[in-house]
Amino acid sequence: MITAIIIDDENKGRIALRQKLTDYCPDIQIVGEAENGEQGIILIQQCKPNIVFLDIEMPRMNGFDMLNHLAEKNFHLIFTTAYDHYAIKAIKFAAFDYLLKPIDIEELKNAVSKLTKIKPLDITPQLDVLIQNAYRNSKGYQKIAIPTMEGISFFETDDLIHLDAESNYTMLYFTQNRKILASKTLKEFEEQLPTDRFFRIHHSHIVNLKFIVKYIKGEGGQLIMENGKSLDVSRRKKGDLIQKLI
Repeated sequence: MITAIIIDDENKGRIALRQKLTDYCPDIQIVGEAENGEQGIILIQQCKPNIVFLDIEMPRMNGFDMLNHLAEKNFHLIFTTAYDHYAIKAIKFAAFDYLLKPIDIEELKNAVSKLTKIKPLDITPQLDVLIQNAYRNSKGYQKIAIPTMEGISFFETDDLIHLDAESNYTMLYFTQNRKILASKTLKEFEEQLPTDRFFRIHHSHIVNLKFIVKYIKGEGGQLIMENGKSLDVSRRKKGDLIQKLI
């Protein structure tokens, strides 16, 4: 049985999530609930759950502050929030799951299903990425956590040259001839990456504008990237790309 706790300052939120977990996630055993960050810290230390459902917005100590006060963080983490605010993008960048209230049953089942197949590990590196990025939305995100078949890798976004779609996966190309296959679609990355630096030139390619070496004219044209790769530009994207480049 997979153990879980719910941390949410709203009683109705805890009741709703508990009921949905009971009805639709039979492998999950709820071993405790907390109504604030202070109680949440004690509960995590006592119960050592496999999964923590954590509300972001709580009085006195929000979800991020609570996590900062934990010495050990060996559990899966799913954020819950009623607000689709700036923190959501930072959460995605750190490769955490989140659920918007009112929580959709299918989204809950999918999030739980993914985590129950993976052994809980120390999430401190992911949290470092999250905390660094959560308060930098005006400057753009500095680091990205990338889920792969082997686990999670961490990179500087400034080192990301371009991304290529490979079915339901994405190949990311970095400086120093590094590349990694991520278990996320190109569309998911498009929704996360800052639009002032990254641009989708084709249904198969997103590029970091600072690594473009040359644009070659054509029906859509081609881009030559700093790593030597030649990438097609779709005819539909050509005009917007030219505006970005001049």
